[in-house]
Amino acid sequence: MSNSTLFSPFQLRGLELPNRIVVSPMGQYSADAQGRATDWHLMHLGHLAMSGSGLMFTEATAVQPEGRISPHDLGIWSDEHIEPIRRVVDFCRRHGGAKLGMQLYHAGRKGSVTVAWEGQKPISREQGGWSIWAPSAEPHAGRATPVALDDTGISRTVAAFAQAAQRADAAGFDTLEIHGAHGYLIHSFLSPLSNHRDDRYGGSRENRMRLALDVFDAIRSVWPERKPLGMRLSAVDWVPGGWSIEDSVELSTRLREHGCDFVTASSGGVSSDQLLKVHPGYQVPFAEQIRRESGIATIAVGLITEARQADEILSSGKADLVALARGMMFNPRWPWHSALELGDSVFYPKQYDRSHPSMRGGDFLKPVRES
Repeated sequence: MSNSTLFSPFQLRGLELPNRIVVSPMGQYSADAQGRATDWHLMHLGHLAMSGSGLMFTEATAVQPEGRISPHDLGIWSDEHIEPIRRVVDFCRRHGGAKLGMQLYHAGRKGSVTVAWEGQKPISREQGGWSIWAPSAEPHAGRATPVALDDTGISRTVAAFAQAAQRADAAGFDTLEIHGAHGYLIHSFLSPLSNHRDDRYGGSRENRMRLALDVFDAIRSVWPERKPLGMRLSAVDWVPGGWSIEDSVELSTRLREHGCDFVTASSGGVSSDQLLKVHPGYQVPFAEQIRRESGIATIAVGLITEARQADEILSSGKADLVALARGMMFNPRWPWHSALELGDSVFYPKQYDRSHPSMRGGDFLKPVRES
């Protein structure tokens, strides 16, 4: 029995999470030139699987080669990607305590750029870049002009998401999150700031939601029934006239009706005109409103850095799970430290048992391991 909500279990379909802490997807730009997982992923995901979190996601993983941000994005568009990432999954299962998820995405008009530490500068075709795709032939600030997807291209992309989900299942993942946020392809269809189509994928909110729902339905139809499936949304664009929280509530309601199990409520990313108001927990109200008004489980993100802050978000019903990204990279043992602060037990690999403060004397809870 846990002493806090943060360290209480949570059920998503047939998947029971040992606690409510999620490791968010974090771009590493460290795959090989074919998009295959490398030793970096074994290290990065392996050590985070031992962090004590209940659930851990891969970085955004491209469903098509033209859906990458950079030439070194992790990919799942080919059967050749299965074995390298399954090696990582097997390691995490053997040594870690976290359940494992993959985030699937298509970068849309934000693709074909250099890796993050090289400034994400556009790469031309002559330099080894590729054509990028969007709802409309309008560039994101500082990026190349995309090609507007036609019906054939949309159908091909939807099919690619479903095929990627099947490969993720073959690799052994427990859950999937569809990336529908941060200005990438699905979000660019949702937002009126980037979608200026006049066909059935543009214009009205109903039409702009169509691609997100098509992708969800295609994946749900091939993803095992017992395994949960969710979507990350940019709850607001932070630009007047853009995608709004009311839009996100409506889409989340529709997703729930289609069998979606959770929504991760992030924000922004579609326009350089966004005016973010950043402070601790600044995106939590989006998760709270979506949860309350749509009835779907939510994951809260955004400068959640303290154990008691995270526990209050959960215990007060603002979200069902909390996710950390940069904070987890900075302090990969955040769940261990939080468990000590809240008087709870948490997963430790047996090799690290002796690191627990209880081994130094004093009245601390001992770590626990799942069998």
